[in-house]
Amino acid sequence: MTWTLALPELVLAVSGLVILLAGVIPRKDTFFPVSMACVGALLLAAMLVLGQPEGTALGGHYVSDAFSGFMKFLALAAAAVGILLSLDFNEREGMARFEFPVLMLFATLGAMVMISANDLLSLYMGLELLSLPLYVLAAFNRDNGRSAEAGLKYFVLGALASGLLLYGSSLVYGFAGTTNFDRLGEAFSEPNGVSAGVIVGVVFVITGLAFKVSAVPFHMWTPDVYEGAPTPVTAFFASAPKVAAIALLARVLLGPFGDLVAQWQQVILLVSLGSMILGAFAAIGQRNLKRLMAYSSIGHVGYALMGLAVGSDIGLRGLLVYMAIYVFMNLGTFAVLVSMRRAGRSVEGIDDLAGLGRTDPVTAMWMAIFMFSMAGIPPLAGFFGKLYVFLAAVQGGFWTLAVVGVLTSVVSAYYYLRIVKVMYFDAPVGSLDPASTSLTMVMAGTGLFTALFALWPAPMLAAAAAAAAALLG
Repeated sequence: MTWTLALPELVLAVSGLVILLAGVIPRKDTFFPVSMACVGALLLAAMLVLGQPEGTALGGHYVSDAFSGFMKFLALAAAAVGILLSLDFNEREGMARFEFPVLMLFATLGAMVMISANDLLSLYMGLELLSLPLYVLAAFNRDNGRSAEAGLKYFVLGALASGLLLYGSSLVYGFAGTTNFDRLGEAFSEPNGVSAGVIVGVVFVITGLAFKVSAVPFHMWTPDVYEGAPTPVTAFFASAPKVAAIALLARVLLGPFGDLVAQWQQVILLVSLGSMILGAFAAIGQRNLKRLMAYSSIGHVGYALMGLAVGSDIGLRGLLVYMAIYVFMNLGTFAVLVSMRRAGRSVEGIDDLAGLGRTDPVTAMWMAIFMFSMAGIPPLAGFFGKLYVFLAAVQGGFWTLAVVGVLTSVVSAYYYLRIVKVMYFDAPVGSLDPASTSLTMVMAGTGLFTALFALWPAPMLAAAAAAAAALLG
C-alpha cells in the first residue's frame, strides 16, 4: 500500500488527535504531560522519517525522498525544541494551557505535508495546515495587547499571501492543464513553448512562499509579529515554518519549474539581494532583541536564497547546510531570550544583557557563541554555512550576490558583536533569574553543535549532498 509512505504524517496526525482528546479530560495540571507527549510524538515521527522509503503516494500528491527526509528532520527537531522552550515560560506567564503544544504539533504536521508536497493542491493544504495554528499561537497570550496585535497582523497578511499563492496555482493549472509536479515538469521541458501566463503564475507562487520565509519585499509582518508573539512562539516561527517554506520553494522551482530557471532566477536573485541588504541595515538601530532577531532572520533568508538563485547542485547543497546550521544557532539564541527574566518579569532589551558575562558567565558564553556564529566568524558553524553558499554563488558566476553577501555580513557583524560588547564590557544592571533545566539543556545542546561543527561536518554534508541529489535527480 503506497499510503504507508506517509506513515510519519499519519502517526503525527493520530497522535495529535489522541493527545488533544486526553488534554480535555479535567485535571489540575495538563500542560506539562501534554507537552511531553507532543515531544514524544515528534521524536517518534522523526524516527519514522529516518526509516522512510522513497517513492510517491496518495495519487502522486505526496513524495518521499532524501530531500524531504532531511528537511522534515530539521522541522521536527525545531518543533520539539520549541515546545521545550515553552515549558517554564508558559508557566510563568500564565499561558500553561494544553492547547499550546498541540497547536505546535499540528503546525509541524502542516510543515511536513508542505515538504513532501508533489502537487499544487497538497502544497496549499500543507501551507494552510501550517498557517492556521500559527495564527492562534501568535495571539496565544490573549491578555497581552502586543500578542493579539501580532496574531491579527499575521492572519491578515497570511490570508493575502495564501490568496496570491492560490491565484498563481490557478494560473499554472489553467495554462498547463495539471497541478501535479511531475506532469508540470514534463509540460515545461521545452521552455520556449511556455506561455507568459505560466510565468505570471510562477511569480505569484513565489510571492506566496516568499511571505512565509519573510523575504523582502514580503517581510513587513516579521518585526511586529516576532516582537508581539510569546518568545517560544517566535523561536518556532523562526525555525520550523521557515524550513518548510524554503524546502517547498526549492522543490517547486527546481522540480516542475526547473527548466524555466531563466525566468524565475532573476526574481530569486533580487529577493535574495533585497533580504540581505535590508536585514543588515534595518537591524542596526534596534534596541529590542526580538525585533533585532526578526531583521536578522530576513538577512539569513537572503543568504539561504543565494544558494537557490544559483540553481545548481552545489547551490542547493549550500542552501541545505545553511538552513540546518541556521535552525540550531537560531533556536539557541531564542533559548537565551526565553531565559531572560529579572525579578520574575520577562525582559527583551539589549541593555538588559549588560554585564551578563559577570553575573551569569555560562549563559553569556552561549550567547556569545551564537552571536559570533551568526556573524560568520570562524571556526563556528555559521561561518561554514555562509562559506558554502558564497562558494556556490562564485562557482555559478553570481559575483554580485557573493560580493553583496560578504559586505552585508560585515555590516551585520556590528549588531551581533554589539551584544557581546554589552554582555562583557558594560556595567551590570542586575542579575537575571536562573534559567530552568530545559532551557539550560537547549542552550548547551545547540551551543555545542554551533561551536564544534567544524570538528565533525562530514555527516551533515553527506546528508545534504544526498538530499540535493534526490531533488535534482
